[in-house]
Parts: sequence; C-alpha cells; structure tokens
Amino acid sequence: MGYRYDHLHLRSRDAVAAARFYGEVLGARETGREGGETPSRIMLDVGGLTMFIEQAPEGIAAAAVPPHRGIEHIGFRVEDIEATVADLAARGVPLVSGITDIRPGLRIAFFEGPDGVRIEVLQRG
Repeated sequence: MGYRYDHLHLRSRDAVAAARFYGEVLGARETGREGGETPSRIMLDVGGLTMFIEQAPEGIAAAAVPPHRGIEHIGFRVEDIEATVADLAARGVPLVSGITDIRPGLRIAFFEGPDGVRIEVLQRG
C-alpha cells in the first residue's frame, strides 16, 4: 500500500480573508472555489502545497494554542530568512519568534496566520 500527499485542509472563520492572507503573504495562487458568491471552500496552491480553506460554521471552536498535540505548524522553506522576516514584520504579520539558529545549516522563525495557524519559515544551507 502506498500513500502520497494530497492536500492540507484548514477551517476558517473567514475563508475569503484567510485565502487573501495566504495569497498576499505567501504568494498562494487560488485554483478554485466552491459555493458561489460566499464560498464554502477556497482551494489554493502554496508553493506546491494544495490547501483547502473551508468556511467554518458558527459554533466551531477556535484552534488550540501552540504548543499542543496534533498538527502544530506548517513549514515553508525560504532562500533568505532575514529578508523574509523583515518583509513579514513590515506587513504587520504577527511574529511568534524571531530567527533561531537550530543547528548549523538550519535557521527558523515562526509567525501567526489566520485562525491561529502557526507558520514556520526555514532556511537550510
């Protein structure tokens, strides 16, 4: 039996605003919508990652505050972490932690996306 990645599915209190964030901040490209004028789902391609953002119905609980069990964050590799973090800060994106050198050849930083999604940017080299 073989498994291959297909998609990441997020629920959002405002799917349109969340999709706009991923487009403006991470360069996501919208690939489709379901549900008409008020979409129930927006499909994105974020650097080869297929992401579905679903409009969450009223009453759905907020995301757990990291660190927690389960999916803890989404990671995206960048070429220049210092320029990336400066760009995110200039856009007003909430940084969770500044640049940390984990080990030689690996630098990371975290910021917060819509609906409490923690996003890591990392530079390998």
